[in-house]
Amino acid sequence: MADPRKISFIEDESAQPPDRDVFDPDPVDEEDLWFLPGPDHAVLQSHDPPGPRADQTPLVDVDAWIAAEAALARPLADLALRVGMLAARLQAGPAGWRHRLALIEAADLSWLAGDRVPAERLALWLALRLAGDTEDAQALARAGWAARRLQGGLAPQDDLAAFLGRQSDDARLADQIADWHEVMGQGAKLHPISRAALGFHLWPIVGLSTGHALGGAAPLPLMEAAVVAARFALQEGGTEDALFLPLALGGAGGLRGTGTPQERLRRWIAGADHATRAALRVLDGVRAWEMQVQAACADLTGRTPPQLIRLLRDWPLISAPMAEKQTGASRAAIQRNLNRMTQAGIIREITGQGRYRFWTASV
Repeated sequence: MADPRKISFIEDESAQPPDRDVFDPDPVDEEDLWFLPGPDHAVLQSHDPPGPRADQTPLVDVDAWIAAEAALARPLADLALRVGMLAARLQAGPAGWRHRLALIEAADLSWLAGDRVPAERLALWLALRLAGDTEDAQALARAGWAARRLQGGLAPQDDLAAFLGRQSDDARLADQIADWHEVMGQGAKLHPISRAALGFHLWPIVGLSTGHALGGAAPLPLMEAAVVAARFALQEGGTEDALFLPLALGGAGGLRGTGTPQERLRRWIAGADHATRAALRVLDGVRAWEMQVQAACADLTGRTPPQLIRLLRDWPLISAPMAEKQTGASRAAIQRNLNRMTQAGIIREITGQGRYRFWTASV
C-alpha cells in the first residue's frame, strides 16, 4: 500500500489539459479577427453589391412640400383667384400691357440678382440696344433676356436648355436638367404655383445655379430660377393669358431660400400675392390714364399723338430717340408732342435734365 504522504509527480496521461490558463487573455470572437477570410460569396445576398453603397437620400423631400401645400390651401386658393383676375384683365387689354409688366418685373429681378438695371436703361437697351460707357452690357443683356422670356415664346417645359439660352450638348447641364425634371415629376400632385416654388428652391440643389448663361456671362441663380418658375407656374394652371406669375413687382420677399418647406411656400405665396396685387394696380392705373389722355389729346392732330400714347402705355419710360425708333415719326414731331403732353399734365419728365430725358405717363 502506497504511502499517502508521498507526492507523485507523474502526470496522468489520460487527463486532458485545460482549455486556457488563468493567465491567458479572454477569447476573441472570430468575427473580430481581421486576418480571417470573409464570408463565402454563397452566403451573400444577391442584391448586395460589393463595395460602398451610393447615398440614396432624395434631393428634396417632396412629401414635405405636399404637406405644406395642404396646410396653406386657403392662401393658395386666394392667390390662384387673384392670378385668374390678372389673366382676365390681360386677355381683355392690349398686348402692350404684358410688355409693360414684363419689363418692370425684369428690372426688379435684376436688382435682386445684383445687376441693378433701372427700368429706363432696360427700355433703351431693348428698344435701341444702347448702353452707357460705364454700364455693364452683360447685365443689360441678362435683364433683356428675362424681359423677353417673361413675355412669351418658348416655355421652360418644352426645352429648358433652350429657354435658358445654354448649350444643349453640355453633358453636365443635361444631367442637372434631368435631376430637376425628375424631382419636378415627383411633385406632379402639387398645384402649379406650389410646384413652381419647388422648382425655384430646387434650382441650386441640382447645381443649375453654377452654370453660365448668355454666352459666358456671370451666373444667374436667382434671375434664371425666378423667370423659369414664373413661367412654369402658369403654363399648367389654365392661366396662360397672364404668361407669368409676378414675383418681384413691389418687392420680392417670397424669393428667400431659407426655412422649412412650409415656411418657404408660405413666403412664396405671400410674395406672389403681393406682386400680383401690384400688377393689377399697374394695369388699373394705365387703363385710367389711357382714358384720360384720349380725352385730353382729342384736339391734337396727326399720327404722332396716338402713337406716343400707345408707346407710353406699353413702356414704363420712353425717350425721344426711343420714340423716334418705335414710331417712325420725326424727332421734331415727337419732341413737340411730348412738350404739349407734358404741359397738359398727362405725362411728366423724370430726369429734370436738359439732355437724355425720359418721360412717363402720369399714372
